[in-house]
Amino acid sequence: MIDIVQPELIGTSTRFVRPRTGIIRVVLPAYNEQKSLPALLERLDLAFEESALQGDILIVNDGSTDDTVRVVRSYIGQSPVRLLDLQPNRGLAEALKNGLLTAVSECEAGDIIITMDADNTHTPGLILRMVRMIREGSDVVIASRYRPGSRVRGVSTLRKLLSLGASLLFCGLVRIPGVRDYTSGYRAYRAELLQAAFDRYRDELIHQTGFACMAELLLKLNTFAPIIHEVPVILRYDMKAGASKMRVWRTVGETLSMLSRYVFTGYLIDGHYHRGVKRESASS
Repeated sequence: MIDIVQPELIGTSTRFVRPRTGIIRVVLPAYNEQKSLPALLERLDLAFEESALQGDILIVNDGSTDDTVRVVRSYIGQSPVRLLDLQPNRGLAEALKNGLLTAVSECEAGDIIITMDADNTHTPGLILRMVRMIREGSDVVIASRYRPGSRVRGVSTLRKLLSLGASLLFCGLVRIPGVRDYTSGYRAYRAELLQAAFDRYRDELIHQTGFACMAELLLKLNTFAPIIHEVPVILRYDMKAGASKMRVWRTVGETLSMLSRYVFTGYLIDGHYHRGVKRESASS
């Protein structure tokens, strides 16, 4: 059993109106996003309405000090929105892990889990395409900055160069088939894959702190030999209401440390050996 502190969960799951096609469960870690969430939730509602997908939106409040909780509560009952309230602030990795654990615990066959940033920089209109690719056989679909047709607005040249450098390092040293963007937070997962990963790694599935946890999660999922595809993404940092919460140089250091440990020893921080092991399918 995973020993984890249970935060307060507010709202009702959509399981009781389960459609034949499964539920699209969106997990949104949020820290001080009171200004960004209204626009994002409206765009998510529109995306679900236009696509006729059954959505469930789980907002993981990571100890926000602004009115994020109040904003989320105002949407409960009007939209398929629920609140998972973590106190105090624990960081992106813990918020993501708690959100995924909650979503996986409620999933049934055919469900798909989407992770997005809560700052309104990810376009919900892409969800339908990602869901279709999961239905067509992919286990993971990544909204990638490094595919033809992708666009990034409102990001400094330095951050673009650092992100590109990280992509080149991972592509050269790790080489997961189908992956160019290892750090994107906008992904779709077949629920069964995440369930298998939690069953194997337990509370250690996401151990790395900060934004490096996205690359860590992908490396661990790779031990199941998943089918991964990417789609071009339009990133709109110019629509972001507040300043970025990423500590750029800290994230670079954490990511490089994890990558070097993986490449030179085959181990990640959780003590599990990942490189060179016999990989297993998510259905085994």
